[in-house]
Amino acid sequence: MAAVDRAKNVLLPAFDSWRSGGLTDMIPASPAPGSFDWLIGVFKTHQKWKEIDHKTQRFYEQGLALFSNQTLKDGSCAGSKQISDFTKAFVDAIYAKLLVVDDEDADGNIVKRERRRFANAAMIACRRAWFVGQRAQEAMVPAINPFSRMDLKSRAPGQPARETPTATWDELIAFRMAAKSLGYNSVGTAALLTWEWLQREEHVFGVFDVSHYRPKERPNSAKIVHPKNGEEAWWPLFDDTGEPLFPELMAELDAIKDTIVSGLMIRRDHGHRRSSAQLPWMTERKDLRYLRRVVKKIVAAAGIRTELSFTSFRHGGFTEGADSDLTDAELRAAARHRSTRPLPAYAKRTRKQLISGSKKRREERTKPALLRTRNDTSQAS
Repeated sequence: MAAVDRAKNVLLPAFDSWRSGGLTDMIPASPAPGSFDWLIGVFKTHQKWKEIDHKTQRFYEQGLALFSNQTLKDGSCAGSKQISDFTKAFVDAIYAKLLVVDDEDADGNIVKRERRRFANAAMIACRRAWFVGQRAQEAMVPAINPFSRMDLKSRAPGQPARETPTATWDELIAFRMAAKSLGYNSVGTAALLTWEWLQREEHVFGVFDVSHYRPKERPNSAKIVHPKNGEEAWWPLFDDTGEPLFPELMAELDAIKDTIVSGLMIRRDHGHRRSSAQLPWMTERKDLRYLRRVVKKIVAAAGIRTELSFTSFRHGGFTEGADSDLTDAELRAAARHRSTRPLPAYAKRTRKQLISGSKKRREERTKPALLRTRNDTSQAS
């Protein structure tokens, strides 16, 4: 057996190197079948990998590499080990090592820093790779996934939760004005849309279609399609008296629909580059990095808090709803939430709730005391 291993791992590679003049030395060695590195290869060549959006793929690649490159006591890397030898204890031990990293402070002292987010992401990526690999290579990948049921905590005990910065209505106005002055009208409209309808950026830029807004068969409604679960819902645009619920947003969406026949409603319209005009903000690989750079540019031009992101405006809409005394059922109806944890279980989502909630939010914005405060602020500036 030792002779076979020597021939396979030493003599044959040396012979190939001699015949190729050293060119084969430049080719990375293929991972051993059944190793964790091999499992990663199975995962990344599977159809399931192609269905993952680009952003998640990058997170998975980082997490898989973090685990695979972890050096063990014997000097080898975790990725070189056979997955048939993996145990829950082995995985837990590597997770504990990944959780804490040594850093150097300003004085040159070595301090330990927790990187829980990256360690958790690595375990989640490995768990997904194992499940996909098990279905693809059932004979070689054990059915028991050692990365399952690890009870990963999003933060250390006693550590406060990390919150997304929430924008105010005035910050939304400033953002929209800056977007318009810079030529990013579609981003300004999208910010108002996510505020009013509490939709995620994946829906606003990747799903919301021209045909979803005031189609001939339902001219007084807009269709909302949840990008994750495919659930559809119709949002009323007028109350029972015919009064528009979202006059500013509807005016902008009506203007867009007058110029676009089909396709996504929110597109690149700035025309800073001729080739980019009218292209989707979201790429085919579900990538929104360019949009996020533009949002940061608009935020800086608006002079508002630099930590704000596009998601901050959706959170601002939620906060406005809570401040307007919307019921849990009204917030659930607006956000299309399925989860029973933050809201009452299976609260019925009705047209009446949507209309009532929209009216309450507009009334909150136009309260006399609030308007006086804004006028005083604008006059002072």
